[in-house]
Amino acid sequence: MERAEKIAGHFAEIMRVLELDLEDPHLRETPARVGRMYLEIFRGLSEQSEPNITCFPNDDGYDNMVIVRDIEFFSVCSHHMIPFFGKAHIAYIPGERIVGLSKIARMVEFYARRPQLQERLTEQVIDFLEEKLAPIGAIAVLEARHLCMEMRGVEKPGALTTTSALRGCFNEPRVRQEFLDLIRK
Repeated sequence: MERAEKIAGHFAEIMRVLELDLEDPHLRETPARVGRMYLEIFRGLSEQSEPNITCFPNDDGYDNMVIVRDIEFFSVCSHHMIPFFGKAHIAYIPGERIVGLSKIARMVEFYARRPQLQERLTEQVIDFLEEKLAPIGAIAVLEARHLCMEMRGVEKPGALTTTSALRGCFNEPRVRQEFLDLIRK
């Protein structure tokens, strides 16, 4: 809890600089709430929170695409510390191992729960799949709205940023197109 208290102290100072009344009943506990919230939303910074990925042998020799799409996520832009949120679409073609499907969503959440860039998040997801599964191919497409573009700066609500990372057989146009066709249904 010491970390939450340190964050709360710093946030209280920010509130003072903004000339907010820390005695206002609606603001009095805000620094403590922010301290606890930051530890919660940035839990991906703790290596202990890395998901335990259960892999299984691909005894049946399945060699077609496995897709988990529309995985909702949120993160915080490391440039402005403002949230971004969207959906991840992840696929792989198994080699010798397959993975429990829920683990793919857990992996996205683990990397999203830290100050982040969408581009880096996309690459981290694919790198993790490559390391744990050694698939024939893997791809990630992330689509997100960034509040740093919507609330400040250019102020363009609804603008969608799409990033992708691909490895192995997904570099082949036919395989990549099959994935894109399937996630657009």
